[in-house]
Amino acid sequence: MALIGMVNYINTAPIYEIWKETPYPESWQIVEGQPSELNALLEAGQIDMGFVSSYEYAARPENYQILADLSISATGPVGSVYLFSLVPPGQLAGKKIVMTGQSGTSVRLAKIVLEEFYEVHPIYTTGNAITVTNSEDDISAVLAIGDDALRLRFENRYPVQLDLSDEWFRKTGLPFVFSVCAIRQEYLDREPEEARAIRETFVDCRIRGVEKMAEICDRVARRIPMDCEMCSSYLNGIQHDLSVTKRQGLELFFTYLMKRNEASPAALPLKIFR
Repeated sequence: MALIGMVNYINTAPIYEIWKETPYPESWQIVEGQPSELNALLEAGQIDMGFVSSYEYAARPENYQILADLSISATGPVGSVYLFSLVPPGQLAGKKIVMTGQSGTSVRLAKIVLEEFYEVHPIYTTGNAITVTNSEDDISAVLAIGDDALRLRFENRYPVQLDLSDEWFRKTGLPFVFSVCAIRQEYLDREPEEARAIRETFVDCRIRGVEKMAEICDRVARRIPMDCEMCSSYLNGIQHDLSVTKRQGLELFFTYLMKRNEASPAALPLKIFR
Protein backbone atom coordinates (compact mmCIF):
# COMPACT_ATOMS: atom_id res chain seq x y z
CA MET A 1 0.00 0.00 0.00
CA ALA A 2 1.15 3.55 -0.81
CA LEU A 3 -0.22 6.45 1.24
CA ILE A 4 0.01 9.67 -0.77
CA GLY A 5 -0.48 13.16 0.67
CA MET A 6 -2.41 15.71 -1.38
CA VAL A 7 -2.86 19.40 -0.45
CA ASN A 8 -6.57 20.17 -0.22
CA TYR A 9 -6.40 23.68 -1.72
CA ILE A 10 -7.58 24.47 -5.23
CA ASN A 11 -3.97 25.14 -6.28
CA THR A 12 -3.53 21.37 -6.73
CA ALA A 13 -6.70 21.06 -8.84
CA PRO A 14 -4.91 20.85 -12.22
CA ILE A 15 -3.31 17.62 -10.95
CA TYR A 16 -5.77 16.33 -8.38
CA GLU A 17 -8.98 16.70 -10.39
CA ILE A 18 -7.41 14.63 -13.18
CA TRP A 19 -6.08 12.08 -10.67
CA LYS A 20 -9.60 11.56 -9.33
CA GLU A 21 -10.83 10.42 -12.75
CA THR A 22 -7.74 8.32 -13.56
CA PRO A 23 -7.75 4.54 -12.97
CA TYR A 24 -5.03 3.55 -10.53
CA PRO A 25 -4.46 0.62 -8.14
CA GLU A 26 -6.64 0.47 -5.03
CA SER A 27 -3.46 0.21 -2.99
CA TRP A 28 -2.65 3.86 -3.85
CA GLN A 29 -4.56 5.80 -1.19
CA ILE A 30 -4.81 9.59 -1.06
CA VAL A 31 -4.66 11.45 2.27
CA GLU A 32 -5.85 15.07 2.02
CA GLY A 33 -4.67 17.86 4.30
CA GLN A 34 -3.14 21.31 4.70
CA PRO A 35 0.60 21.49 3.98
CA SER A 36 1.52 21.57 7.69
CA GLU A 37 -0.63 18.49 8.34
CA LEU A 38 0.97 16.58 5.48
CA ASN A 39 4.43 17.66 6.65
CA ALA A 40 3.76 16.10 10.06
CA LEU A 41 2.37 12.90 8.54
CA LEU A 42 5.34 12.49 6.22
CA GLU A 43 7.83 13.15 9.00
CA ALA A 44 6.10 10.57 11.22
CA GLY A 45 6.02 7.96 8.44
CA GLN A 46 2.21 7.98 8.37
CA ILE A 47 2.25 8.73 4.65
CA ASP A 48 4.87 7.51 2.18
CA MET A 49 5.02 10.52 -0.12
CA GLY A 50 3.11 13.65 -0.95
CA PHE A 51 2.96 17.31 -1.81
CA VAL A 52 4.52 18.92 1.26
CA SER A 53 6.09 22.26 2.08
CA SER A 54 9.49 22.70 0.47
CA TYR A 55 10.69 23.53 3.97
CA GLU A 56 9.88 20.00 5.16
CA TYR A 57 12.44 18.60 2.75
CA ALA A 58 15.01 21.23 3.75
CA ALA A 59 14.56 20.43 7.44
CA ARG A 60 15.00 16.64 7.09
CA PRO A 61 16.64 15.92 3.71
CA GLU A 62 18.17 12.68 4.95
CA ASN A 63 14.65 11.20 5.15
CA TYR A 64 13.47 12.08 1.64
CA GLN A 65 13.97 12.44 -2.08
CA ILE A 66 12.06 14.81 -4.37
CA LEU A 67 9.97 13.39 -7.21
CA ALA A 68 11.14 14.89 -10.50
CA ASP A 69 8.94 17.19 -12.58
CA LEU A 70 6.40 17.92 -9.80
CA SER A 71 5.89 20.99 -7.61
CA ILE A 72 3.53 23.76 -6.62
CA SER A 73 5.39 26.85 -7.78
CA ALA A 74 5.18 30.21 -9.54
CA THR A 75 7.30 32.44 -11.72
CA GLY A 76 6.19 35.84 -10.47
CA PRO A 77 2.82 36.27 -8.73
CA VAL A 78 1.27 33.11 -7.28
CA GLY A 79 -1.99 34.75 -6.19
CA SER A 80 -2.46 32.77 -2.99
CA VAL A 81 0.48 33.52 -0.66
CA TYR A 82 0.02 37.06 0.59
CA LEU A 83 1.14 39.40 3.30
CA PHE A 84 -1.93 41.57 3.90
CA SER A 85 -0.94 44.74 5.71
CA LEU A 86 -2.31 48.04 6.98
CA VAL A 87 1.04 49.75 6.23
CA PRO A 88 3.79 49.32 3.60
CA PRO A 89 6.20 46.45 4.37
CA GLY A 90 9.06 48.84 5.08
CA GLN A 91 7.07 50.20 8.04
CA LEU A 92 6.50 46.84 9.76
CA ALA A 93 9.57 46.95 12.04
CA GLY A 94 8.41 46.13 15.56
CA LYS A 95 4.81 45.64 14.38
CA LYS A 96 2.81 42.51 15.13
CA ILE A 97 2.08 40.11 12.27
CA VAL A 98 -0.22 37.08 12.47
CA MET A 99 1.40 34.21 10.55
CA THR A 100 -0.53 31.25 9.21
CA GLY A 101 0.20 27.91 10.81
CA GLN A 102 -0.66 26.07 7.60
CA SER A 103 2.72 26.17 5.81
CA GLY A 104 6.29 26.26 7.05
CA THR A 105 7.52 27.34 3.61
CA SER A 106 5.32 30.43 3.34
CA VAL A 107 6.18 31.54 6.88
CA ARG A 108 9.88 31.34 6.12
CA LEU A 109 9.46 33.07 2.76
CA ALA A 110 7.63 35.92 4.51
CA LYS A 111 10.47 36.29 7.00
CA ILE A 112 13.08 36.29 4.22
CA VAL A 113 11.16 38.94 2.28
CA LEU A 114 10.71 41.17 5.32
CA GLU A 115 14.06 40.66 7.06
CA GLU A 116 16.41 40.13 4.11
CA PHE A 117 14.77 42.19 1.35
CA TYR A 118 13.05 45.01 3.33
CA GLU A 119 15.40 44.83 6.34
CA VAL A 120 12.63 45.05 8.94
CA HIS A 121 12.08 42.82 11.96
CA PRO A 122 8.41 42.56 12.97
CA ILE A 123 6.93 40.65 15.92
CA TYR A 124 5.52 37.33 14.74
CA THR A 125 2.62 35.40 16.20
CA THR A 126 0.74 32.40 14.83
CA GLY A 127 -3.00 32.49 14.25
CA ASN A 128 -5.89 32.41 11.82
CA ALA A 129 -5.66 35.25 9.31
CA ILE A 130 -9.34 35.00 8.42
CA THR A 131 -10.53 35.73 11.97
CA VAL A 132 -8.31 38.79 12.47
CA THR A 133 -10.28 42.03 12.15
CA ASN A 134 -8.98 45.49 11.36
CA SER A 135 -10.35 46.65 14.71
CA GLU A 136 -7.52 44.73 16.39
CA ASP A 137 -5.18 47.73 16.24
CA ASP A 138 -2.17 45.85 17.59
CA ILE A 139 -2.17 43.60 14.49
CA SER A 140 -0.59 45.37 11.53
CA ALA A 141 -0.46 42.50 9.02
CA VAL A 142 -1.42 38.89 8.41
CA LEU A 143 0.15 36.13 6.33
CA ALA A 144 -2.45 34.00 4.57
CA ILE A 145 -2.06 31.19 2.05
CA GLY A 146 -4.18 29.00 -0.18
CA ASP A 147 -7.91 29.42 -0.17
CA ASP A 148 -7.75 31.79 2.85
CA ALA A 149 -5.55 34.18 0.86
CA LEU A 150 -7.95 34.06 -2.09
CA ARG A 151 -10.85 34.98 0.18
CA LEU A 152 -8.97 37.90 1.78
CA ARG A 153 -7.94 39.21 -1.63
CA PHE A 154 -11.52 39.42 -2.80
CA GLU A 155 -12.79 40.85 0.51
CA ASN A 156 -10.21 43.64 0.06
CA ARG A 157 -9.85 44.33 3.80
CA TYR A 158 -6.19 45.44 3.62
CA PRO A 159 -4.78 48.40 1.65
CA VAL A 160 -1.44 46.62 1.10
CA GLN A 161 -1.47 43.17 -0.52
CA LEU A 162 2.01 41.76 -1.03
CA ASP A 163 2.27 38.67 -3.23
CA LEU A 164 5.33 37.02 -1.70
CA SER A 165 6.16 34.93 -4.76
CA ASP A 166 6.24 38.10 -6.84
CA GLU A 167 8.49 39.78 -4.24
CA TRP A 168 10.85 36.81 -4.44
CA PHE A 169 10.88 36.90 -8.26
CA ARG A 170 11.53 40.64 -8.42
CA LYS A 171 14.47 40.28 -6.03
CA THR A 172 16.02 37.06 -7.35
CA GLY A 173 14.78 36.66 -10.93
CA LEU A 174 13.89 33.04 -10.10
CA PRO A 175 10.65 31.10 -9.58
CA PHE A 176 9.59 30.16 -6.07
CA VAL A 177 8.76 26.54 -5.22
CA PHE A 178 6.23 26.35 -2.41
CA SER A 179 5.72 22.62 -2.41
CA VAL A 180 7.60 19.58 -3.63
CA CYS A 181 6.39 16.01 -3.94
CA ALA A 182 8.68 14.34 -1.42
CA ILE A 183 9.00 10.60 -0.90
CA ARG A 184 10.35 8.85 2.18
CA GLN A 185 13.68 7.18 1.52
CA GLU A 186 12.64 4.03 3.37
CA TYR A 187 9.58 3.61 1.12
CA LEU A 188 11.65 4.33 -1.97
CA ASP A 189 14.18 1.67 -0.97
CA ARG A 190 11.37 -0.82 -0.49
CA GLU A 191 9.16 -0.03 -3.51
CA PRO A 192 11.18 1.80 -6.20
CA GLU A 193 9.08 0.60 -9.13
CA GLU A 194 5.77 1.52 -7.48
CA ALA A 195 7.22 4.92 -6.59
CA ARG A 196 8.24 5.45 -10.22
CA ALA A 197 4.75 4.44 -11.42
CA ILE A 198 3.09 6.91 -9.03
CA ARG A 199 5.41 9.70 -10.14
CA GLU A 200 4.69 8.98 -13.81
CA THR A 201 0.94 9.00 -13.11
CA PHE A 202 1.19 12.38 -11.38
CA VAL A 203 3.21 13.83 -14.26
CA ASP A 204 0.64 12.53 -16.74
CA CYS A 205 -2.15 14.12 -14.65
CA ARG A 206 -0.24 17.40 -14.65
CA ILE A 207 0.04 17.38 -18.46
CA ARG A 208 -3.63 16.49 -18.98
CA GLY A 209 -4.68 19.08 -16.38
CA VAL A 210 -3.28 21.89 -18.53
CA GLU A 211 -5.36 20.64 -21.46
CA LYS A 212 -8.56 20.56 -19.36
CA MET A 213 -8.01 23.79 -17.41
CA ALA A 214 -11.31 25.42 -18.40
CA GLU A 215 -13.29 22.41 -17.19
CA ILE A 216 -11.27 22.25 -13.96
CA CYS A 217 -11.85 25.97 -13.24
CA ASP A 218 -15.58 25.51 -13.70
CA ARG A 219 -15.47 22.59 -11.27
CA VAL A 220 -13.51 24.23 -8.41
CA ALA A 221 -14.20 27.99 -8.58
CA ARG A 222 -17.28 27.75 -6.38
CA ARG A 223 -15.20 26.53 -3.43
CA ILE A 224 -13.85 30.04 -2.75
CA PRO A 225 -16.26 31.29 -4.24
CA MET A 226 -14.92 33.12 -7.31
CA ASP A 227 -16.03 33.37 -10.90
CA CYS A 228 -14.52 31.11 -13.54
CA GLU A 229 -12.50 33.90 -15.16
CA MET A 230 -10.77 34.74 -11.87
CA CYS A 231 -10.21 31.07 -11.13
CA SER A 232 -8.69 30.53 -14.56
CA SER A 233 -6.35 33.49 -14.12
CA TYR A 234 -5.27 32.15 -10.73
CA LEU A 235 -4.74 28.53 -11.75
CA ASN A 236 -2.91 29.46 -14.93
CA GLY A 237 -0.42 31.41 -12.81
CA ILE A 238 0.48 28.33 -10.77
CA GLN A 239 2.96 25.86 -12.17
CA HIS A 240 3.37 22.19 -11.26
CA ASP A 241 6.63 21.23 -12.96
CA LEU A 242 10.15 21.27 -11.51
CA SER A 243 12.25 22.73 -14.32
CA VAL A 244 15.91 23.73 -14.14
CA THR A 245 15.03 27.29 -13.12
CA LYS A 246 12.59 26.00 -10.49
CA ARG A 247 15.36 23.87 -9.02
CA GLN A 248 17.63 26.92 -9.01
CA GLY A 249 14.97 28.88 -7.14
CA LEU A 250 14.58 26.04 -4.65
CA GLU A 251 18.35 25.87 -4.14
CA LEU A 252 18.51 29.62 -3.47
CA PHE A 253 15.65 29.38 -0.95
CA PHE A 254 17.46 26.56 0.84
CA THR A 255 20.66 28.62 0.80
CA TYR A 256 18.84 31.44 2.60
CA LEU A 257 17.42 28.94 5.10
CA MET A 258 20.82 27.44 5.82
CA LYS A 259 22.33 30.90 6.31
CA ARG A 260 19.56 31.60 8.82
CA ASN A 261 20.10 28.21 10.54
CA GLU A 262 16.58 27.12 9.53
CA ALA A 263 17.55 24.13 7.36
CA SER A 264 19.84 21.14 7.46
CA PRO A 265 23.27 21.62 5.87
CA ALA A 266 22.44 18.44 3.91
CA ALA A 267 19.54 20.17 2.10
CA LEU A 268 21.88 20.74 -0.85
CA PRO A 269 22.53 19.26 -3.30
CA LEU A 270 18.91 18.28 -4.03
CA LYS A 271 18.14 14.59 -4.26
CA ILE A 272 15.81 14.03 -7.23
CA PHE A 273 14.08 10.70 -7.99
CA ARG A 274 13.09 10.09 -11.61
